[in-house]
Amino acid sequence: MYRFLIVIEKANGNFSAYSPDLPGCVATGKTREQVTRNMHEAIEMHVRGLLEDKSPVPKSQSFAEYIAIPSR
Repeated sequence: MYRFLIVIEKANGNFSAYSPDLPGCVATGKTREQVTRNMHEAIEMHVRGLLEDKSPVPKSQSFAEYIAIPSR
């Protein structure tokens, strides 16, 4: 099983997503749920292409943290 972090950003009227571990693998969608589904499909296709080309699938090395800064 492969697991990849995705970053979702709100854009002008839609959402976009990318995975830091898979350069060039991006997706968009009108809602957060839609962009998540689209990114899932994009990653599946990307990994399948790498495997078919007998190229290595990158190991996921990215992670995310939220940092809380108290407001004044």
